[in-house]
Amino acid sequence: MRRKAKNRLTHAGGGWFILAAAVLWGTTGTAQAFTPEGTQPMTVGTMRLAIGAIALAFLAAYRGELNSVRHWRSWPVATTLIAAAGIAASQIFFAAVARTGVAVGTIVGIGSTPIAAGILVFLIRRDRPGRRWMATTALAILGCATLILASDSIRTDLLGIFLAVAAGTIYALYAMLSKDLLNTKPAGAVLTVTFSVGVLFLLPILFAGDLSWLREPRGIAVAMHLGVVTVGVGYLLFTIGLSAVPVATAVTLTLAEHLTAGLLGIFVLGEKLTAPAVVGIALLLVGLLILATQRSQTPNIKSPPIVDTTAETDGSITYH
Repeated sequence: MRRKAKNRLTHAGGGWFILAAAVLWGTTGTAQAFTPEGTQPMTVGTMRLAIGAIALAFLAAYRGELNSVRHWRSWPVATTLIAAAGIAASQIFFAAVARTGVAVGTIVGIGSTPIAAGILVFLIRRDRPGRRWMATTALAILGCATLILASDSIRTDLLGIFLAVAAGTIYALYAMLSKDLLNTKPAGAVLTVTFSVGVLFLLPILFAGDLSWLREPRGIAVAMHLGVVTVGVGYLLFTIGLSAVPVATAVTLTLAEHLTAGLLGIFVLGEKLTAPAVVGIALLLVGLLILATQRSQTPNIKSPPIVDTTAETDGSITYH
């Protein structure tokens, strides 16, 4: 018996899924603040992806989406490998922040991501994001810049800026390729495969890094939160939302991650709330809400395809 998709995800509905994912991602920085002293950021990031890949596999199995993984010959190998490499390579953002400081690195990284997404979508698909996207993206980026500059010092490093732009562009490419994979594969399967392969690229970091922080209960708790919540649940929500939202819009909506991080810094870590920070939060919130509630020209878009787990007579997979 075939399982049919009963729900149809609207553009606005997909936007709220992506905003929910961004809120979970926004807890990453606060969680890392609770890691044991001396923990290496790249090691934490790699462990986060490794635990996340396992969590995504369990979620995909629970949703009945791993059947397509067994038929690996049906996967677009090149697209999958590039998407997985994008997940791994986007971790260079940590190196960018180390050279430029949090303020410049974050502003350049988050600012370049939606811009790169709009350019890539236009160059590869000839799809113009639209004036509404341009205006709300500019508003959201301005809000992010104001929020971050309100509390951090400025340091300029050309290599660091280049790395931040590269990280933002790579992430935008990952989002676009993930949307291509969602045309033929269920969300859980796409995430499980891309993250699992991405972790393989980063294994040398785990082998060479110091993992002693995992011996402490606090370190384990942080690792589980980062892997299960911010990767497992967060990326599943993002991918489901991506099925109904244009790539450029989806990437801009993920700027809510930095709104969340800013608010957590104020209310959890005790950072001071300044007037520029209030302005930044307001600008960012307005831009995100406008995009999240925007109606698509196509009112109803199917949610990610669901695999027919019973169709195995000839090794093919049926989607609905």
